[in-house]
Amino acid sequence: MAIAAMAIVAVLIFLLTGERNIFARSATLYTYLSDSAALASGAAVRLNGIYVGKIAGVELSGSADPNRVVRVVMSVQRDKLAAIPVDSEASISAENVLGTKYINIKKGKSAVAIRPDGEVKSLDVQEFEELVRKGYSTLDSVNATLRRFDNIVSQVEAGKGTIGKLLTEEELYDRLVSTVSEVHKMTQMVSSGKGTLGRLLHDEALYDRTVASIQRLENVIADVQQGQGTAGKLLRDPTLYDEARAAIAEFRRVATDLNAGKGTAGKLLKDEAAYRQIQSLLAKLDTMVARLNAGQGTMGQLLVNPQLYESLTGATTELRTLVKDVRANPKKFLRIKLGLF
Repeated sequence: MAIAAMAIVAVLIFLLTGERNIFARSATLYTYLSDSAALASGAAVRLNGIYVGKIAGVELSGSADPNRVVRVVMSVQRDKLAAIPVDSEASISAENVLGTKYINIKKGKSAVAIRPDGEVKSLDVQEFEELVRKGYSTLDSVNATLRRFDNIVSQVEAGKGTIGKLLTEEELYDRLVSTVSEVHKMTQMVSSGKGTLGRLLHDEALYDRTVASIQRLENVIADVQQGQGTAGKLLRDPTLYDEARAAIAEFRRVATDLNAGKGTAGKLLKDEAAYRQIQSLLAKLDTMVARLNAGQGTMGQLLVNPQLYESLTGATTELRTLVKDVRANPKKFLRIKLGLF
């Protein structure tokens, strides 16, 4: 029983300490860090990810160098020392963002292997801390996304929003089913060659006419690109382009003259005296129209006095009758004229 108990204790010690081989000889190596990053004794030491030992202790070194504040004592299997070159570098790693931290030795390229009680150069732990901080921010983002997703699911379950109403309202579901049915009928009509789209898909003549129209459009575009026709000349003919530029320049010159008050139109726009004269003329015209509307003067009486209008109409009628008689029987009027003489 005593032997069995000792064996059980040995197995427990083996499991608790994480030793891969309790009979393997070990050697001590050191590395110095600026911060331990919560690295604990008993954590694994790996060479390019392969287990080679464990951390025997993490302690303050007493050094004034900020990059050598913490000393990490590593117990490494002695037979693994030959695989660790002297230019290898140690850094803190973790199984995941929040996992157990360990020392990972990145194998160097030197042909000289490290000796027992040697020092392994360390990498800055700030990169690891930055990775951890990024991991925390990523977790916060994931948590926020999960909270929003949970809120969306809650609203859907409560029947809010389009999806929620679709799941809870029978009327919306029926309308959706009806819409799908209509789309299915439309698809069947198109497939059977009915309607414009169906004929376009199945009627060879309509398809040929469409292709011919597209071909003609391509020919027109080709003619334009080659400079044929009015549009083509407008795009290709430099003379027409120069004339258009000259016309635009002339228009700009005229606009400049107008803004400068040159010419009749320019003076009309800029000359205050001409503006006042036009205003006075418009005022006089307005006064004259008002007098006409009031029946003042001959023209005013003609517009508002019906008796004058009727007299003028009668005189015009008599004059027309006289002219008609003269044309019909001019001798009659000539006799009268001769009798008088």
